[in-house]
Amino acid sequence: MNIVLVAIAAGAVIWLGLVLLDRRKRKGTDESDIPAKKKSDMVSHGKDNPVKAKLPTGEDLIRYSEYTLSSRERIEAWVVGCALFFALGYLFYNNVLLASVTACLGLLSPRAKRKKLLEKRKTELNFQFKQALYSLSSSLSAGRSVENAFEETVKDLRLLYPDPRTHIIREFEVIIHRIENGEPMESALADFSERSGVEDIENFADVFISCKRTGGDLVEIIRRTSNIIGDKLEIQQEISVMMAQKRFESKALSFAPIIIVAFLTLSSPDYMAPLHSGVGYVIMTAALLVLVGCYWITQRIMNIRV
Repeated sequence: MNIVLVAIAAGAVIWLGLVLLDRRKRKGTDESDIPAKKKSDMVSHGKDNPVKAKLPTGEDLIRYSEYTLSSRERIEAWVVGCALFFALGYLFYNNVLLASVTACLGLLSPRAKRKKLLEKRKTELNFQFKQALYSLSSSLSAGRSVENAFEETVKDLRLLYPDPRTHIIREFEVIIHRIENGEPMESALADFSERSGVEDIENFADVFISCKRTGGDLVEIIRRTSNIIGDKLEIQQEISVMMAQKRFESKALSFAPIIIVAFLTLSSPDYMAPLHSGVGYVIMTAALLVLVGCYWITQRIMNIRV
């Protein structure tokens, strides 16, 4: 067990060093960007039109179905994943070589982290888009044109989300910027929906473009779309609340065997000795596969989409 403790301690030290290094880099970047931020604030608040700051274009625009981990995120995922799998392997096999082989599974952890961050970003974008639709519907109901309604929506979103890097604010700024440069709104909105990879945004863009071309009731369409997205989000939140206890129970049941094995290994090493040699390795491997399979099945069952 001393080897496990050393591995965990080494992983913790490396992770802490990466965190401190990242904070130091961010601090230096923030200090160097102060003049640019002041200039951006003067441009955005000193004129009636808030969209005059430099905006991403072309390849710089975010594709929400893609995510590239930074070096820090990738190394952090590797360190944490390999350390956890090494500890798990040593706990079940009590063998450094087999534990090292098990630790290789931690090399797959960046893929899992990337998928998790993708889902999180899409969920945030969908929720922010719902808030934008409420504001857009109100502006159109007040008699503003579509272009002016988008500009008013950006102003409202700035009140809801003070961070100027909020995804929905940046996307609406890009749409307005493209319109000012003479690009059709249909093209700008279609590009946003295609990059978002969010079903609700894609459906809204298709209906909005068709309605604008045929002269339909934009106010009613946006109102209904915002209500539908709002209902879907509420249902998802209700399901999440209902499944919270079940998720906890599934995790407890998944980790219970690991805790039991750790307790028996520490309290009665002679009792566990037969499982750490010969046929015992096969039994432990089968037990690990069953645990991983059960955890995967429970996660799939509880991943309910609306």
